[in-house]
Amino acid sequence: MNILGIIPARYESTRFPGKPLIDIDGKSMIQHVYENAKQSASLDTVVVATDDQRIYDHVKKFGGEVVMTDNAHQSGTDRCGEVIKILSKSGKNFDIVINIQGDEPFLDPSQIELLINCFRENNKTQIATLVKKIEQSVELFNPNIVKVIIGINGDAIYFSRSPIPFARDVEQNKWLEKSNYLKHIGIYGYQTSVLMQLIKLKKTDLEISENLEQLRWIENGYKIKISFTSIENAAIDTPDDLKKLTNKS
Repeated sequence: MNILGIIPARYESTRFPGKPLIDIDGKSMIQHVYENAKQSASLDTVVVATDDQRIYDHVKKFGGEVVMTDNAHQSGTDRCGEVIKILSKSGKNFDIVINIQGDEPFLDPSQIELLINCFRENNKTQIATLVKKIEQSVELFNPNIVKVIIGINGDAIYFSRSPIPFARDVEQNKWLEKSNYLKHIGIYGYQTSVLMQLIKLKKTDLEISENLEQLRWIENGYKIKISFTSIENAAIDTPDDLKKLTNKS
């Protein structure tokens, strides 16, 4: 299998403009992500996908591979699709694409390997992603943390910002004692052919309701294979997140 890692990186951000270029211990956030992704032995190529000249020039400066993409994309998935189109025109083709979060500077490469194994173990895997067990009630009831239900075949049944499953007749502070709850870790792998189908799909009612694009895929009949991880990388969404991370290090 020929495997491509793509790191979508936008400059504009409502909560933290320019965050791919922020300095963390002497390197930009995007450089940290890129170098950690490169440590994955299974990725044949890693590229940054951006819509901003400043990010493009910066990645070139530290020696990384970068592709300029349209600024109208609504999601990282759409941006990954454009990268595939651009690279295929130059004769570069890939079987699997890994969509890597650009705001996790201390990405653990082992998570990339977990995703890739989903495709190695079953060549019919269409999409793969990761989950982690929820340990605290504050996470369970936080709408910013996406929860997942998995079927007996190991595929995702549903993603929600609400706690799922609902624990009937159980006090909320005891829900974690009665059932295993899983949080979504937002890194994806796709068969390239499937990715090119996903970017053509129109938004669905469930996606609009929960603001989760993976529901569009499920509603359209695509299967999302789930792999478990015990690792959760710290993401930087706001300046406060950066302060917390720097204070820890």
